[in-house]
Amino acid sequence: MSRWCFSFLLIALLGSVPLLAHHSFAAEYDDTKPIKVVGTVTKVEWQNPHIWFYVDVKGEDGKITNYAFSGGAPGQLMRRGIMKSAIQVGSTVTVDGFKAKDGSNNGFGSKVTYPDGRMVFTANQDDQNKH
Repeated sequence: MSRWCFSFLLIALLGSVPLLAHHSFAAEYDDTKPIKVVGTVTKVEWQNPHIWFYVDVKGEDGKITNYAFSGGAPGQLMRRGIMKSAIQVGSTVTVDGFKAKDGSNNGFGSKVTYPDGRMVFTANQDDQNKH
């Protein structure tokens, strides 16, 4: 096989592999729109490039809204001693963070607080210092 043909096939193969999007805080979240919700954790996704956790929040009208919060990278959180077990499905939590720029129910969750006062900082260290 010629070097040119091999190069073409390699480029075609790599170009067809979907890549995970990794965006900065500023690209997706609005640091002028803080959010604070109280609800029940329904799901935790502990995978790269960022963790995601989902919280059902009951509104004053009784309607349940599911919020999706992004956090730091799993490896960075684990190096700081924060493991997947720090956020448990079924737990009641208060989440402090910032709303998504697109107006969806997504947000950047920087801090999770349990009713007993225990706190889990889910942001990367750099994001905590900026926001």
